[in-house]
Amino acid sequence: MYRALVARYPYAHAELDFETPLQLLVATVLSAQTTDVTVNKVTPGLFARWPSAAALAWADRAEMEAVLKPTGFFRAKTNSVITLSQALVERFGGEVPGRLRDLVTLPGVGRKTANVVLGNAFDVPGITVDTHFGRLVRRFGWTEETDPVKVEHAVGALFPRKDWVMLSHVLIFHGRRTCHAKKPACGACPVSRWCPSYGLGPTDPAVARKLLKFELAPGVTELPDPPPGPLPDEVRE
Repeated sequence: MYRALVARYPYAHAELDFETPLQLLVATVLSAQTTDVTVNKVTPGLFARWPSAAALAWADRAEMEAVLKPTGFFRAKTNSVITLSQALVERFGGEVPGRLRDLVTLPGVGRKTANVVLGNAFDVPGITVDTHFGRLVRRFGWTEETDPVKVEHAVGALFPRKDWVMLSHVLIFHGRRTCHAKKPACGACPVSRWCPSYGLGPTDPAVARKLLKFELAPGVTELPDPPPGPLPDEVRE
């Protein structure tokens, strides 16, 4: 199943734009209750105005709220960014630590956020258990656990550490684009033949393909037919 998902999404990656560990950490915190697309529109202006942890730590609160307003819950997020940055300055010299045990001590940083930063900014293997990842591994029958930490350990035991980061990426991509929460596109799924949850969504390939939600390039308004990446066989084996 993992190999089939990598074949479908060979370009899977963290969809938050960043250049430094600090930028990824802040962007991940801002991504709560909003889309990565929205965060990516806001962060260039945020980091141009406050390029370091020290600058973020002592930013004017009202000014930052205005910048973060499009992400929603902007007052709470402004507070999170400022307190997080202050902790980085006071305890880590303004640098994002590269260890899980240090990252999770920062205000507002849990294992999910820490693993995003470690895997994508430091190349340290980690599994990111977001809502998509948790939903898919339960649908796939890989685990029945619902607690994110237990899911992380259960699924991690099934795969080599070297695959953990890409595993997180392809499952999140698949959850966003094909295996949707309410109406999965079962008939256009590359792992349908092995999935015990096959049939939760439409199994007719033509109907299922209309449910796919691939990213589109600027100026493109319709998904190509067939969509990017190899599609499964028309008939489930």
